[in-house]
Amino acid sequence: MADYPGYLNAYKSGQLKKMADSLFLSLELCQICPRRCKVNRLDGKLGFCKTASLPKIFSFMAHYGEEPPISGTRGSGTIFFSHCNMGCVYCQNYEFSQMGKGKDYSFQELAQVMLDLQAQGCHNINLVTPTHVLPQILKGLELAIPEGLKIPLVYNTSGYELAEVIKSLSGIVDIYLADSRYGDNLISKQLSKAPDYAKYNQEALIEMHRQVGIAEFTADGLIRKGLIIRHLVLPNRLSHTDRIMQFIAEELSDDTYISLMSQYLPYHLASSYPKINRRLKKEEYQEAKEILERYHLLNGWIQESYGQERFAGVNIKPKPR
Repeated sequence: MADYPGYLNAYKSGQLKKMADSLFLSLELCQICPRRCKVNRLDGKLGFCKTASLPKIFSFMAHYGEEPPISGTRGSGTIFFSHCNMGCVYCQNYEFSQMGKGKDYSFQELAQVMLDLQAQGCHNINLVTPTHVLPQILKGLELAIPEGLKIPLVYNTSGYELAEVIKSLSGIVDIYLADSRYGDNLISKQLSKAPDYAKYNQEALIEMHRQVGIAEFTADGLIRKGLIIRHLVLPNRLSHTDRIMQFIAEELSDDTYISLMSQYLPYHLASSYPKINRRLKKEEYQEAKEILERYHLLNGWIQESYGQERFAGVNIKPKPR
């Protein structure tokens, strides 16, 4: 019988070490994300993500504001990594995602963070913005496992990923919490400096779905395995919600769990972009909910208190089984 989480099997078989070593060495000519900067991060050179060979962490904590099956009753063991491979002009975390606040951690220190969060009783290790430091995360994981780490990983990503890199995580990551932010590449270029976001995002989501499938839950409502897709609704239909939900329904499954987010606020540089320099309107969020129903995407969560970050745990509409 396979061990759970999956990374325990990957550790025993040597798969984890192989992937950690291979991905870390690839930083000599970094192509870990769609930007393919091809800089030597192991020699201290910096690409778009401004990160060299060590991971930088802004903070870590038991987080209770994620989707209910992730936060549970004891919190999600959340690690906020500094820097990002996107450049969202409205980012609410810009102080560390773009300005780089935080401090470097050795792989052993990162492993200890994971172990400390587990010791606090957290249900999982929630890796926020992991893409650019994935090799370093695997190195830390490799050290944490023999010290007793045994709670699942949540790969909490902006969704700007290479499918071939995500493929390397098969059997290591059990839970994907992935954004699908844009359905239009021109908008993603203007607002996140990611001109090809939709293409790479959809390819990565297909691979995540292939690996872990529809979300599965324990008897007490915690996610055990699977994919949850987050969609932040932007003002003036700039997210192109209809395109994204059509893709999910037709290319993944209409049983996919969706987290529909209404919490957009014009942070950081958003005041310079008139179309997003305001809060989301209630009718815009209502329209997004109607799009979900149109594509029969009825599994998931909405932010019941409009504009609030906490999730009420209300299913969009329970789907008959």
